[in-house]
Amino acid sequence: MPTTVLDRDEWEPLMQAHRAAVEDRTRAHLLRRDRGEKHPVEDFLFEYYSLTPGRLARWHPGPGVGLAGASRMPRAGWRHYVTLGDVVALDRAGFLEARGRTVEFVRGLLEATLSRPATLGCFGLHEWAMVHGIPENGVRHENWPLRLGAEGTDEVTRAHTIRCSHFDAFRFFTPTAAPLNTLQPTRETQVAHEQPGCLHAGMDVYKWCVKLEPVVPSGLTLDAFDLAREIRRLDMQASPYDLTGLGLEPVRIETPEGKAEYVSRQRDFAERSNALRTRLLGVLAQVSGGTPARMSP
Repeated sequence: MPTTVLDRDEWEPLMQAHRAAVEDRTRAHLLRRDRGEKHPVEDFLFEYYSLTPGRLARWHPGPGVGLAGASRMPRAGWRHYVTLGDVVALDRAGFLEARGRTVEFVRGLLEATLSRPATLGCFGLHEWAMVHGIPENGVRHENWPLRLGAEGTDEVTRAHTIRCSHFDAFRFFTPTAAPLNTLQPTRETQVAHEQPGCLHAGMDVYKWCVKLEPVVPSGLTLDAFDLAREIRRLDMQASPYDLTGLGLEPVRIETPEGKAEYVSRQRDFAERSNALRTRLLGVLAQVSGGTPARMSP
């Protein structure tokens, strides 16, 4: 049973405000999609993290909240919802039966990440390692030139120590770059390696919100989306690609000034992603029981 029941005149404005917020954030993406245009920053949020704008616009109140007057509305038929008279609420027991293993994995991963200090100074070299040793016309974002050319890009990669801890970035390293990494992360060692300074781990907070739909309140999911978009901007600004045509000035990590800017923004993202991790753990505690983790100092 829900612990709080909202009347329709209370929850409908919340639902409409969320839908409007999502429409504002996704309008440009949808227009580009209709025109067949690619965007290496914005597309990532919808292609790699596979929640469509339409699904993102669905408002979920989270565990313990019932919506009065919703029994004849489409959400009554959404997966993992249950109807109790005229009230629609999350079916927590059904969700845990279907997704309990995912809940426990995400909970363990978030707690492990929070327990570690942020490791800074990787300088986003994972993106450089993804194009190492291949011709410029063979790169992933072929419509955007490499700032330093293929040879200059490879030289930057060789001149730095690569210390990528995130498997889902490492798995895209080229065969010549993978041995240069100080770590060899695998899916099995993900929990052991994840740390809050990693930009991709920060973006992945949004992924976990998506994978745990609909138990995660939409406000948290949207906050995680916003942070992921900011992080992705830095991810690509610090990459070897020239994205000035998109209004993205490069963070030149091959220079001392660029390194300092990268670390400063990386530190901020680590703190903000940890705050989101703590909020998400609080939701998971509501769903499955237990005490939310505390952020490490």
